[in-house]
Amino acid sequence: MTSRVLSRGNLGLTVPAALAALLVLLALAAPLVAPYDPAAGRLADRLLDPGSPGHLLGTDGQGRDLLSRLIWAGRASLTGGLVPVAVAAVVGTLLGVVAGLGGRTTEQALLRLLDVLYAFPGVLLAIAIASLLTPGLGATVLALSVVLTPAVARVAFTETRRVRAAEYLVAARVSGAGWGSLVLRQVAPVVAPVVLVYASSLVGLAIMYAAGLSFLGLGVAPPTAEWGAMLEELRPSLLTHPWVAVLPALVIIAVSVVFNTLGETLRTRVGDTAALLAHAAPAAPAAAIRSADQSTDRSADGSADRSADGSARPRAAKRVGA
Repeated sequence: MTSRVLSRGNLGLTVPAALAALLVLLALAAPLVAPYDPAAGRLADRLLDPGSPGHLLGTDGQGRDLLSRLIWAGRASLTGGLVPVAVAAVVGTLLGVVAGLGGRTTEQALLRLLDVLYAFPGVLLAIAIASLLTPGLGATVLALSVVLTPAVARVAFTETRRVRAAEYLVAARVSGAGWGSLVLRQVAPVVAPVVLVYASSLVGLAIMYAAGLSFLGLGVAPPTAEWGAMLEELRPSLLTHPWVAVLPALVIIAVSVVFNTLGETLRTRVGDTAALLAHAAPAAPAAAIRSADQSTDRSADGSADRSADGSARPRAAKRVGA
């Protein structure tokens, strides 16, 4: 049992999952583990270097303990990364399933709406939406939810198309099952795991987007501790105290790597499972995830995704099943 848990494959998933859970718990337990009040400063102790007595990571320009602020900032930063992904997972799944099970008109209307959103680079779309709202965590969550929803909807749509002609779904229709029953009992159990795996890979991206909005003054505003806002506050001291100034950036990179690694490992697991079961299904779940990845990459370059007809799906399934 122990050897199986510590096997290479399980270790690749256990380590990033444990680190991600630790980051969330550390943010939740900030009042208990932070050594100082994140808002309390002392000008006599301003811009102390890391390793200074009483301040392990130094202090900022107002003499506030950086370790305490980084721990407290995890609350706002992780909320700005996790909540939009959760919202996008729910709304995107609903849109994708409706487009996949609806008629031709419904499908084309929803897909054209997604194409409009794909026409804008994700960063610029988030900035445009956040600039129309009052700066704060709510603006960050709303802006990133809109940016991430189309990619999740594409995954749900592709997977719904894969199963909508399945025999068990046809049998359910013939037996008189309503649309709601089809969605909740037949389609959702198949689509939800794929969406959850893909959504996990978006958390790191959402955290970086949230930090970027706060850095630009469109997200969480000072004096609330947030990694992007802290980076902006410490930017003037970059030349005089570089180690202090880059600490929030290092934390953002480290946390993003943890969640990206977790998402990539989960996607690899789904791909491996799909390859083993390829003979039993017309297409693999990993094909849907790769389709959304390609759409996300194109949207990041400002190009609209025009693969709504699903013509690339058979080729993706062939590669997975090879």
